[in-house]
Amino acid sequence: MKKIYIAGPDVFEPNSIEIGEKLVAMCRAYGFEGLYPLDNVVDFSQSKHKIAEDIFIANRAMIQDTDIVIANLNPFRGKEADSGTVWECGYAYGLGKEVYGYMADTKDYKELFTADEKQHINGNDYDTEGRLIEDFAYPLNLMIACSVKELVCGSFEDVLKKVAAKQ
Repeated sequence: MKKIYIAGPDVFEPNSIEIGEKLVAMCRAYGFEGLYPLDNVVDFSQSKHKIAEDIFIANRAMIQDTDIVIANLNPFRGKEADSGTVWECGYAYGLGKEVYGYMADTKDYKELFTADEKQHINGNDYDTEGRLIEDFAYPLNLMIACSVKELVCGSFEDVLKKVAAKQ
């Protein structure tokens, strides 16, 4: 049975355990074993740095042990995907794993900026701090967009269906 690592900022939600249980069950229903980061057992009586290191090591091991990563790449605390999720995708890609992503809205990244948040100069858009806004017709930075095998406009289950159909 192929394993799917479930990446995303869902681990920060108040009901993160229930979310994980639902996503793992969904994986099982489609014939996969779902690996959710919060399934790792970590000793929370240690220093914060040691807890963080243990979480990092455990999640990295899960990614190494998986076949596929499905990542929630919706904007998190801003216009970009969660930085930890992006790292997980890049790491998995570097290991040769299949990486899939999903977003509720896959319009071009530059469209996330309102007229007040950008200025148009010499054919390019810049943010209010004068930095170029990427315009490669992707909803994410090109480095993550190009490392994801397929980016689906939809939900975790929408990606799962596509992955299952390819197996």
